[in-house]
Amino acid sequence: MVKTNFAKKLPAASKFLAIAVALRQTDSGVELLTDDETFDSFKSLDLALLGCTGRFGEITLIPFGETSSHYGATLALVGVGSDSDSETDWRQVGGSLGRALNRFTEVAVYTSNSKIKTVLDIAEGFALADYSYTVYKSARAPKKSLETLTIVSDCDVPDSEQKRISILVQCVHDTRDLVNQPPNDLYPESFVDFVEHGVGGLEITMQIWDEVALEAEGFGGISAVGKGSTRPPRLVKLSYAPQGATKHIALVGKGITFDSGGLSLKSGAAMVGMKYDMAGAASVYQAIVGIARLGLNVRATSWLCLAENLPSGSATRPNDVIKIRNGKTVEVLNTDAEGRLVLADGLSAACEEFPDLIVDVATLTGAATVALGNRYAGLMGDAQLVTDIEKAANRAGELVWHMPLAQELSALLESQVADLANTKIGNRVGGMLLGGLFLKEFIGPTELNSKSRIAWAHLDIAGPAENEDAAYGYTPKGGTGAIVRTLVELAEQVSKA
Repeated sequence: MVKTNFAKKLPAASKFLAIAVALRQTDSGVELLTDDETFDSFKSLDLALLGCTGRFGEITLIPFGETSSHYGATLALVGVGSDSDSETDWRQVGGSLGRALNRFTEVAVYTSNSKIKTVLDIAEGFALADYSYTVYKSARAPKKSLETLTIVSDCDVPDSEQKRISILVQCVHDTRDLVNQPPNDLYPESFVDFVEHGVGGLEITMQIWDEVALEAEGFGGISAVGKGSTRPPRLVKLSYAPQGATKHIALVGKGITFDSGGLSLKSGAAMVGMKYDMAGAASVYQAIVGIARLGLNVRATSWLCLAENLPSGSATRPNDVIKIRNGKTVEVLNTDAEGRLVLADGLSAACEEFPDLIVDVATLTGAATVALGNRYAGLMGDAQLVTDIEKAANRAGELVWHMPLAQELSALLESQVADLANTKIGNRVGGMLLGGLFLKEFIGPTELNSKSRIAWAHLDIAGPAENEDAAYGYTPKGGTGAIVRTLVELAEQVSKA
């Protein structure tokens, strides 16, 4: 990642230096958000004639003149819209700069906002945008020239905050790397190898169930989904248990390394992009890595439910009945509703340890994108935990939207031969909500009260896990690493409770 410095004054002028200043929209035009005399000559310019509108994320480059102390450098005016400083999403501002200015060797961002949160958000957004995935390009892109980011403000930034940003950004980048991997190279067994390498040297223990152990120990959902592939399924349990921790959070991730739909085969067009169906597992894996690297005082367990969903003579059929780890039976009516089957096993196993809360993360339903678009994650579950996740997401700068668990839809999951059906064939109503209702059936009681369920929430990240469109802010095209920082923020919140 780019080296980040925090300073009180601008670096010396250089033709390889870009200096960024915010440009805000006002009723009378646009204004530079700086009182530094270095930029006085630009205040007299008619910036509108140069095409500057101040629109959020818009960047205009202007050279410093010969009379300026920074002659030779380039001014980058970045639009921040018309909101006040307190409402501006400075992570996205930093991200826009990170994408636009990476051809310079050095970038300096001048901020007149003295709030340390603003400074840290700019640094985090810039670093999050400093990402590319070129592993499989035969003609490698030229090495980027960007080496140093300097954020100029009056703030004193603690080393601990700099370290925190570095850890979180690395976790997001590593999540993106996994999600972008092609499915011929990323499958359940190789996923395990990546994880085993990634947790090396950390205080994280790892337990792995192969296909034999999954069958023997009653993980019927994961086994059923992986039956059609020659590359068998896996379940991975990652545990972080610092001495003295009194709270325990469990994270469960859907890890379908490729989803063809199984015998309920998707169309050719719908199959493209199904390598992203393991984003939930990648997210909970990197979340626990972040928790461990930050040394949070909370016990955390991540469950990675890994399978490849393919059609073959051994694949699970519609009308097959399977038994989940907690003993409930499920009639499989659509093999393309497979994510909830692997999660059912993961949730059941997580409940056996009686954690204080459980959050599952999955690219579960296309219905989530129909309802919420491609940037919001659907959030369902118990009221207090939903509120806590909303707060964590707000601090992380990520987008979640609380959706109801509509009990009137529960009848759609009834089966004539089993405890539940995994979906309702032909139903086009509340598909995201129906997925949440199914998962809720596998949340068990608390350790001390059999009539009270463990606190649980479900995040459907089908929209934000992958960006099919052009990059924006700090979000690249392809795998995004969405929700990782929210999960770590939630763990931080629990550790301080």
